[in-house]
Amino acid sequence: MSDGAGEATAQGAVPARGGAVAFIFITILLDMLALGVIMPILPKLIESFVDNDTAHAARIFGLFGTAWALMQFVFSPLLGALSDRFGRRPVVLLSNFGLAADYVLMALAPSLLWLFIGRVVSGITSASISTAFAYIADITPPERRAAVFGRIGAAFGAGFILGPALGGLLGDIDPRLPFWASAALSFANALYGLFVLPESLAPDKRAPFRWRSASPVGALHLLRSNAVLAALSVVNFIAQVAHVVLPSTFVLYATYRYGWDSKTVGLTLAMVGICAMVVQGLAIGPIVRVLGERNALLLGLCCGALGFLVLGAAPTGPLSWLGIPILALWGISGAASQSLMTRLVTPDQQGQLQGATASVQSVSQLVGPFLFTLTFSYFIGTSAPLHLPGAPFLLAAMLMVLCVAIAVRTLAGTKTA
Repeated sequence: MSDGAGEATAQGAVPARGGAVAFIFITILLDMLALGVIMPILPKLIESFVDNDTAHAARIFGLFGTAWALMQFVFSPLLGALSDRFGRRPVVLLSNFGLAADYVLMALAPSLLWLFIGRVVSGITSASISTAFAYIADITPPERRAAVFGRIGAAFGAGFILGPALGGLLGDIDPRLPFWASAALSFANALYGLFVLPESLAPDKRAPFRWRSASPVGALHLLRSNAVLAALSVVNFIAQVAHVVLPSTFVLYATYRYGWDSKTVGLTLAMVGICAMVVQGLAIGPIVRVLGERNALLLGLCCGALGFLVLGAAPTGPLSWLGIPILALWGISGAASQSLMTRLVTPDQQGQLQGATASVQSVSQLVGPFLFTLTFSYFIGTSAPLHLPGAPFLLAAMLMVLCVAIAVRTLAGTKTA
């Protein structure tokens, strides 16, 4: 560990300064780069194992996503509770070394079974994102969290700018090459954290480890401790179900409906990343200051609904691109929701909160892959009453409208923000 990291651990939490935020930004950026690199190629790799049957590949890809989410559901609360007890840094390091090993496993996978095992390992170790948000809650005053969450969220966009584009280009060379690139990025991320990332949670603010809190059921109990927190969790759950339509069906949908190759898909996902990065890095702070966290949350949810509607209804690829900047504004709601929720728990519960939130997200990812891949498979099949390949995105738009209705009813008249 570097001297800075050692001082942070010995003295307590890292103060809310740009350097600490930059550490987390780079950690998330490298994670997203690794994820983005394989995004354009994994569904097509699965197709190669099933004789290029798109409908069959969609069902298998949904199963992979569900297995990954199940591991998240079981292990995220455990790792969140461990970060409350032992600090954020060791959890981030464990996650990133595990992800590097997972990508190597998938690069060498000779069959669908080995790819499946790789997704299980990834689900167990992919806890660094939720722990990173707990890190930000540790070092940032409540009134600044939405803006900082937004800037950290820009790392997601930056990763999706470079990752999918790089993955599409590497996938054209060799379908296994993106996995090796992701392994290298994850390993670099782990080394970065090992030598540079300081601890954020002071020893006197750590909570005793309790198995009850570390279980999925116990972690979810925290979300029921406050009516607004519970309602925001429901909104997050439904919104995350809707979000799953992108990783679970977009590549197959764009390939099937618009005839795109891996390069076009990768560049389109890079466009998604550019728009998300602009919104997360530049727009969230000013919008939250002007509208407040509650109104910013509602605006973001409405933009999500409209963006999905455009993606599902667009008859051509270029028209579908019009939905991308609209959908990017959905990111406003994520930062606003994160900030609202962190205000409702104590400092020694931030890791538990993020673990519980990750569990909620993982439950949505248990539901979402099957919901959207089966919807897509059905509406492109011969037995469907209507040939509607955009049906998964139209369903996601309806779910976002439901989120808006719940948020309006819950937050009206509250003093949370």
